[in-house]
Amino acid sequence: MINLKSKREIELMHKSGQLLASCHKEIAKIIKPGITTLEIDAFVESYLKKHGATPEQKGYKGYEYATCASINDEICHGFPRNTPLENGDIVTIDMVVNLNGALADSAWSYAVGEVSTEATRLLQVTEEALQRSIDQAVIGNRLGDIGYAIQSYVEGEGFSVVRDFTGHGIGRTIHESPTILHYGEPNKGQRLKEGMVITIEPMVNVGAWESKMDSNGWTARTIDGKLSAQYEHTIAITKEGPLILTKQ
Repeated sequence: MINLKSKREIELMHKSGQLLASCHKEIAKIIKPGITTLEIDAFVESYLKKHGATPEQKGYKGYEYATCASINDEICHGFPRNTPLENGDIVTIDMVVNLNGALADSAWSYAVGEVSTEATRLLQVTEEALQRSIDQAVIGNRLGDIGYAIQSYVEGEGFSVVRDFTGHGIGRTIHESPTILHYGEPNKGQRLKEGMVITIEPMVNVGAWESKMDSNGWTARTIDGKLSAQYEHTIAITKEGPLILTKQ
């Protein structure tokens, strides 16, 4: 069952999303070679607390951190750690913010220092794929239009789209219906309706799309050890078009 949101609920989620976006802007200022993702995680938790919010994923199914921090070949759900980031790394910081009971979810991939041409292109293509898919998030379109926009563009650029992890509805809980695939066929799937709030969060790999799980039961990484990137926004479907609640 899809929980359609009222204008008031969307306004509250927008406030949460803007706080999340401001946190990502601050992260961009401090990411550099030598910093650890555990230090970034502590910064995020402190920043949210200072602004009256909490990290919703901390404690979710036993997860211990305020963020997920996925480095290089890690696709998603990487644990923050004490290992310093190195020049040339790429790292995705993913977080869910709870501000007065309203949730927002956004992941962003960052270049650490000077990265390779391949990594730069991966980041550019992944972010562009997200933007193209958001353009499809309008009343009357179908979920397949979103997935197709991502898959057709990404594969046309020579990269692959992860199938094992998806976007989702969001509201009072992190994961609600519907499931948002990042691949698919146009004019297929459920129609988008006013009041739906969803995440679109394409994960794009340099090599094969398949993933494998680490022994921690959380972290997914590319099956061939090649780079992966992710960009994610929370979007409300409105009469005026897609409203990016986590726009930076």
